[in-house]
Amino acid sequence: PVNKPKVPVHSYSKDGAMRIENVSDPVYAPNSKGGPAADPSLNPEVATWPASGDFVRAAYTLRRDDDDFRQAGDLVRKVMDDAQRDRLVSNVVGHLKKGVSAPVLERAFDYWRKIDADVGERIAKAFQ
Repeated sequence: PVNKPKVPVHSYSKDGAMRIENVSDPVYAPNSKGGPAADPSLNPEVATWPASGDFVRAAYTLRRDDDDFRQAGDLVRKVMDDAQRDRLVSNVVGHLKKGVSAPVLERAFDYWRKIDADVGERIAKAFQ
Protein backbone atom coordinates (compact mmCIF):
# COMPACT_ATOMS: atom_id res chain seq x y z
CA PRO A 1 0.00 0.00 0.00
CA VAL A 2 0.98 3.59 -0.56
CA ASN A 3 1.04 4.43 3.16
CA LYS A 4 3.08 1.42 4.29
CA PRO A 5 5.95 2.46 6.60
CA LYS A 6 9.41 2.31 5.02
CA VAL A 7 11.01 1.23 8.30
CA PRO A 8 9.90 -1.47 10.74
CA VAL A 9 7.32 -0.33 13.28
CA HIS A 10 7.31 -2.07 16.65
CA SER A 11 4.09 -1.41 18.48
CA TYR A 12 1.45 -3.37 20.31
CA SER A 13 -1.25 -2.33 17.83
CA LYS A 14 -2.89 -5.47 16.56
CA ASP A 15 -5.97 -4.30 14.67
CA GLY A 16 -7.40 -1.12 13.28
CA ALA A 17 -6.79 1.44 10.60
CA MET A 18 -3.48 1.27 8.75
CA ARG A 19 -2.54 -2.18 10.04
CA ILE A 20 -0.65 -3.37 6.96
CA GLU A 21 0.86 -6.54 8.40
CA ASN A 22 -0.95 -8.77 10.87
CA VAL A 23 0.96 -9.73 13.99
CA SER A 24 0.50 -12.81 16.12
CA ASP A 25 2.67 -11.77 19.06
CA PRO A 26 0.99 -10.90 22.36
CA VAL A 27 -0.18 -7.30 22.73
CA TYR A 28 0.90 -6.95 26.35
CA ALA A 29 4.21 -6.49 28.14
CA PRO A 30 6.08 -8.14 29.62
CA ASN A 31 5.42 -11.32 27.69
CA SER A 32 7.20 -14.62 27.17
CA LYS A 33 7.68 -14.01 23.43
CA GLY A 34 10.50 -11.49 23.85
CA GLY A 35 8.45 -8.45 22.87
CA PRO A 36 9.71 -4.86 22.96
CA ALA A 37 11.03 -3.54 26.24
CA ALA A 38 11.86 -0.05 27.45
CA ASP A 39 15.46 1.07 26.98
CA PRO A 40 16.53 2.73 30.27
CA SER A 41 19.57 4.33 28.60
CA LEU A 42 17.26 6.64 26.64
CA ASN A 43 15.98 8.28 29.83
CA PRO A 44 18.34 7.54 32.73
CA GLU A 45 16.73 10.03 35.10
CA VAL A 46 13.84 9.08 37.33
CA ALA A 47 10.63 10.54 35.95
CA THR A 48 9.12 13.21 38.20
CA TRP A 49 6.36 15.76 37.99
CA PRO A 50 5.65 18.93 39.93
CA ALA A 51 3.15 18.53 42.76
CA SER A 52 2.05 20.43 45.82
CA GLY A 53 -0.07 19.60 48.83
CA ASP A 54 -0.18 16.62 51.17
CA PHE A 55 0.58 13.18 49.79
CA VAL A 56 0.53 9.81 51.44
CA ARG A 57 2.53 6.92 50.12
CA ALA A 58 1.48 3.65 51.70
CA ALA A 59 1.34 0.03 50.69
CA TYR A 60 -1.99 -1.70 50.33
CA THR A 61 -2.61 -4.05 53.23
CA LEU A 62 -3.75 -7.42 51.97
CA ARG A 63 -6.85 -8.90 53.52
CA ARG A 64 -7.00 -12.55 54.51
CA ASP A 65 -9.14 -13.40 51.48
CA ASP A 66 -7.07 -11.44 48.93
CA ASP A 67 -5.66 -13.86 46.42
CA ASP A 68 -5.92 -14.57 42.72
CA PHE A 69 -7.36 -18.06 42.98
CA ARG A 70 -10.07 -18.20 45.68
CA GLN A 71 -12.96 -16.96 43.55
CA ALA A 72 -12.06 -19.21 40.61
CA GLY A 73 -11.66 -22.16 43.01
CA ASP A 74 -15.09 -21.51 44.51
CA LEU A 75 -16.57 -21.50 41.01
CA VAL A 76 -14.98 -24.86 40.18
CA ARG A 77 -15.77 -26.54 43.53
CA LYS A 78 -19.07 -24.98 44.62
CA VAL A 79 -20.86 -23.95 41.42
CA MET A 80 -19.82 -26.47 38.77
CA ASP A 81 -21.10 -30.04 38.80
CA ASP A 82 -19.01 -33.04 37.69
CA ALA A 83 -20.11 -32.79 34.05
CA GLN A 84 -19.20 -29.09 33.91
CA ARG A 85 -15.78 -29.79 35.45
CA ASP A 86 -15.24 -32.53 32.84
CA ARG A 87 -16.04 -30.06 30.05
CA LEU A 88 -13.79 -27.44 31.65
CA VAL A 89 -10.84 -29.86 31.75
CA SER A 90 -11.46 -30.92 28.14
CA ASN A 91 -11.75 -27.31 26.97
CA VAL A 92 -8.58 -26.14 28.75
CA VAL A 93 -6.56 -29.14 27.52
CA GLY A 94 -7.81 -28.56 23.97
CA HIS A 95 -6.51 -24.99 24.04
CA LEU A 96 -3.20 -25.91 25.68
CA LYS A 97 -2.51 -28.49 22.98
CA LYS A 98 -2.56 -25.80 20.29
CA GLY A 99 1.14 -24.97 20.50
CA VAL A 100 1.65 -23.48 23.96
CA SER A 101 5.38 -23.24 24.76
CA ALA A 102 6.81 -25.37 27.60
CA PRO A 103 7.44 -22.51 30.09
CA VAL A 104 3.91 -21.14 29.61
CA LEU A 105 2.50 -24.66 29.82
CA GLU A 106 4.12 -25.25 33.21
CA ARG A 107 2.73 -21.94 34.49
CA ALA A 108 -0.73 -22.90 33.23
CA PHE A 109 -0.61 -26.22 35.08
CA ASP A 110 0.57 -24.41 38.22
CA TYR A 111 -2.23 -21.83 37.99
CA TRP A 112 -4.89 -24.51 37.57
CA ARG A 113 -3.50 -26.46 40.55
CA LYS A 114 -3.75 -23.29 42.64
CA ILE A 115 -7.37 -22.85 41.55
CA ASP A 116 -8.27 -26.46 42.35
CA ALA A 117 -5.76 -29.24 43.00
CA ASP A 118 -7.95 -31.98 41.48
CA VAL A 119 -8.82 -30.05 38.32
CA GLY A 120 -5.18 -28.97 37.94
CA GLU A 121 -3.97 -32.56 38.13
CA ARG A 122 -6.66 -33.71 35.69
CA ILE A 123 -5.58 -31.03 33.21
CA ALA A 124 -1.90 -31.97 33.53
CA LYS A 125 -2.69 -35.70 33.15
CA ALA A 126 -5.03 -35.19 30.19
CA PHE A 127 -2.37 -33.12 28.43
CA GLN A 128 0.14 -36.02 28.48
